[in-house]
Amino acid sequence: MRAVAHPARITILQHLQDHEATATECAEIVGLSPSATSYHLRALAKVGMVEEAPSRGDGRERVWRYPARGFYFNVDDDDSSDTISAALALMDVVLEVDAAMARQWVGRRLDIPKEWSDGLGVHRIQVIVTAAELVELQTTIAKMLDGYSRESRPDAPPGARKVVSMFRAFPADPPEKFMESEEQDEPSR
Repeated sequence: MRAVAHPARITILQHLQDHEATATECAEIVGLSPSATSYHLRALAKVGMVEEAPSRGDGRERVWRYPARGFYFNVDDDDSSDTISAALALMDVVLEVDAAMARQWVGRRLDIPKEWSDGLGVHRIQVIVTAAELVELQTTIAKMLDGYSRESRPDAPPGARKVVSMFRAFPADPPEKFMESEEQDEPSR
């Protein structure tokens, strides 16, 4: 998790999900030098997040690919403090990169075709759920989105584009207040 917890590495992984690329090509995406990008690629390869792809020609350039569909991580109570710290660092970077991507597209909403801008949005609603219902909600949304994944739709309809859907679920109250409300029977509104 620590190997991935860097904005450039998250961006590289996002790019390699759809395109095999060299360090030089990835460098253009992340705004770093090819040598710095190569360092990040080697670090990701050490932990199995990227791998070398077959050469495109004479074998002089090193081509990289992302072998997985994505990644999911979760923190359990019995994880070590190092594992929890690494997971929290990775979550922080993922949230940062996703928020920047969302701000970029929301800011350019008027620059894209209306049929696509109509689908852009940030939906925020507070729901009142139990812990079990929250798990059920997460599972239901994940299954629904899986139906649109690249693996589920190898022959996507004409005009289909890659879209990032971010779903976040967390208590609305700050942690201190949330812990106090657990002692009460009535949910806070």
